[in-house]
Amino acid sequence: MAGAGERARHWRYEGLPDVDLLRARYIRKTFVRHTHENFVIAAIADGVEVFHHRGSDVSAGAGALALVNPDTPHTGRAGVPEGWRYGAVYPSPALVAGIAAETTAIRGTPGFVSPVLDDPRSVALVHRVLRAADEGNALAADTLLRIAVTRLLRLNGGPLPQRQVRTAGAGFAARARAALEERMAEPPTLERLATDLGTSPFALLRAFRDAYGMPPHTWLTDARVRRARLLLDAGTTPAEAAVTVGFTDQPHLNRHFTRIVGVPPGAYQRERSPGAHPRERKNVQDARDGRP
Repeated sequence: MAGAGERARHWRYEGLPDVDLLRARYIRKTFVRHTHENFVIAAIADGVEVFHHRGSDVSAGAGALALVNPDTPHTGRAGVPEGWRYGAVYPSPALVAGIAAETTAIRGTPGFVSPVLDDPRSVALVHRVLRAADEGNALAADTLLRIAVTRLLRLNGGPLPQRQVRTAGAGFAARARAALEERMAEPPTLERLATDLGTSPFALLRAFRDAYGMPPHTWLTDARVRRARLLLDAGTTPAEAAVTVGFTDQPHLNRHFTRIVGVPPGAYQRERSPGAHPRERKNVQDARDGRP
């Protein structure tokens, strides 16, 4: 869980198989630079979240949404002393693409144009999705999610930019990424990696930052946490997952996992396991009242 006065729940609902769900209140929490494979649709209930996105800090307050496209590096922290409360849904790219094809005129790969949208109606829809998931109402959860995503795409959607023509630097970066994925548990040094690819360390560092928005060591930590999530979802214990992905021990996994996902790996696994108990009725009432 989070620190004093903070709380968070990260879970999945079988009625929304392609969507991660989150409710949280954070005060001193800081998310390090990371990415998501899915879209981020975070509805701020109160307070302010500040996050670094594509070269600058942006703020989302009560009644606004923080919107991040897949594989886009970003951070997160409180913008006011009291922190921020929010509910978030993380739909898969395939789900969003299907909704866009059916309900919008967007051509190409759909995504969000602006990282912040002030739209209280969409905020309310996101919280209603979470409430329906808590109540086990699959029909309502799926319907409300599709309505919310459609509205957001119509208000703030467009085709994502096409990948630029590959340069030599981009090629080095892609090969470096593949090497790090393959050798995640025992990665090479930057110098060794550059030598193996036939370039220099600083040239590789620049190319990797240009391609993925972060240096190789930061990307590797993010990738390790992503893989750890898959292992935890498959039933691997946190201690085993830590060693498998290359962390020294479980405390190292706990620290990095919490700084990226928002909850410790043990809590994450308990909430997402098939046999997880439904939340107490109080949590449903919290959702009705707009409380995460």
